Amino acid sequence: MHAFRSSSLHHHHHHHHRRRLLAALGTAACLAAAAPAGQAQGYPNKPVRLVVAYPPGGATDIVARVLAQKLSEQTGQQFIVDNRPGAGGNTGAEWAARSAPDGYTLVLATTAHAISPALFKNLGYKLDKDFAPVSQLTSGPLVIVAHPGLPANDVTELIALAKARPGVLNFASSGNGQSTHLAAELFASMAGVKMAHIPYKGSAPALTDVMGGQAQLMFDTILSAMPQVKAGKLKALAVTSAKRSGAAPELPTVAESGLPGYEAIAWNGLLAPAGTPPEVIARLNAELKKALALPEVKDRFEAQGFAAAWNTPEAFGDFMNAQVKKWAQVVQVSGATLD
Repeated sequence: MHAFRSSSLHHHHHHHHRRRLLAALGTAACLAAAAPAGQAQGYPNKPVRLVVAYPPGGATDIVARVLAQKLSEQTGQQFIVDNRPGAGGNTGAEWAARSAPDGYTLVLATTAHAISPALFKNLGYKLDKDFAPVSQLTSGPLVIVAHPGLPANDVTELIALAKARPGVLNFASSGNGQSTHLAAELFASMAGVKMAHIPYKGSAPALTDVMGGQAQLMFDTILSAMPQVKAGKLKALAVTSAKRSGAAPELPTVAESGLPGYEAIAWNGLLAPAGTPPEVIARLNAELKKALALPEVKDRFEAQGFAAAWNTPEAFGDFMNAQVKKWAQVVQVSGATLD
């Protein structure tokens, strides 16, 4: 299955693009004479828009702002973060999918974008057909946090508690289909327990309810959860990555503390609309390799609980395909729905 090919040509076969296309063809004919294939050589020569499909202040937005600043410094062109939240990240992705494939509109993908194809029946875009991968950006674990009064202090005790009270234990998430939702569903299906899901609009209101005891636990990013743990308002049980996290090395992994083989990571990556010239993708990938290797960028990300994770467009495409398959299986097994 050769999904995620940068040269993907089967995009934009929507008829409302037809009129715009015809209008553009006239102009394009004149321009083609003036600007041969060298067009992408001068890339970027005007501001570039980085679409973040979430509100300002969240993990993805922070990643975008750190990288936008570095890319601006490196290329001498402004990279501007454009927040377009809604529909669990799908509003921004759909908007970016319909943008011109010229490298001037890019979108930050997250784990949620790999989960959506299995969860939403009528997405307005196809992840593998409408986008070309540029590079992964970050990778990091979630952390299981609980109300301090929950009578479980580690994964083994949590599983025992959930088995003793089937369907009584509930978990909050930052929204249906987000990694915070599906990481918990993966946990429940692997542990053979039933937990009730309470979706919120974002991480902050979900954590507030866990601290208040309205919800009992949450699988959340280290970035938003750990300050509350340090303040004593939540307790942390484990991290969801295969290895311990440098951001919270004292916390065991889920796999080592009661559920072998469990792994769920949250990640970010950069996508361009399908049909973006390969040399534009190559330029972006090279600039990202440089930016993600900078010690100040790595430190900034480490403080947020994730690692810089550059890779090639091909490797990132393969990674996304594997993630889409993994989460589709979780959706199927858990019967997770958008209720």
